[in-house]
Amino acid sequence: MDSRLLDLLVCPVCKGPLNHERTAQELICPRDRLAFPIRDGIPVMLAEQARDTQPAPAGSDEA
Repeated sequence: MDSRLLDLLVCPVCKGPLNHERTAQELICPRDRLAFPIRDGIPVMLAEQARDTQPAPAGSDEA
């Protein structure tokens, strides 16, 4: 992913900076704990498509 594009992108929820996780192909917002996917080199900056990076609480039924 182009580093100039990364400098321009911000979290669509809080407008904060994003971290690029190359191996996972995601942009991570540390403040909101959301991971936005990068598909075919294009970041998907939709909150509905973001993955929650918080671990599930102990004892939850989530798989």
